[in-house]
Amino acid sequence: MSSYEICECTEQSCRFRFPAVAGELASHRCPWCGGQTVSRHTLPPAPLEAPGEPTPAPSRQLAALLDNVRSTFNTGSIFRSADGAGLSHLYLCGVTPTPHHPKLTKTALGAEVSVPWSHHRNALLLAKQLQAAGHTLWALERTHPAPLPVRSVFAASPPLAPLVLVLGSEVAGIDPDLLALCTEMLSIPMAGRKQSLNVAVAFGIAAFSLRHCPTPPTAGG
Repeated sequence: MSSYEICECTEQSCRFRFPAVAGELASHRCPWCGGQTVSRHTLPPAPLEAPGEPTPAPSRQLAALLDNVRSTFNTGSIFRSADGAGLSHLYLCGVTPTPHHPKLTKTALGAEVSVPWSHHRNALLLAKQLQAAGHTLWALERTHPAPLPVRSVFAASPPLAPLVLVLGSEVAGIDPDLLALCTEMLSIPMAGRKQSLNVAVAFGIAAFSLRHCPTPPTAGG
């Protein structure tokens, strides 16, 4: 794993500051103006994995179903967030790229190895199988007319049953037939002019929010 150094251009009219791989000859020239640079700091390589024993998996099972997420970078980023949030599985459906794609590893950074995954051609058939096995399906989608109760992801406490968070295409959204199998739809409140977030960013917010929600009380508790 490479070490990095923080370089700074010595030209007073530039002073461009940037990280570069330690010891590389190219790092001695400013990529902005071509001037000479000096090293200000040498940074130790950042570990991609936590030292020692991994954190125990949460007792409440959370997985995600990605239906026709097109981007390898979005999918790789979702793998990285899924690892951090302790998801039990990623179901990759339709055109969603798998870790066999070399570009996915650029954003997954090893999480494609630590997070269990499987690929399925038809998300609708898979969703029915998951329901039959006792899983609850919740959709993460932009708010729009749908036959589902809509709740903010920050206010939703996941059920005690295994939960599968369903995400759809970056452009088309979730397949309507798949959405109809979900018992609830989660949304992320938007304060700006845009009505949605990048799918990988939205997934990270939802996964960590659901993971850290308090466990709902049991009947009679």
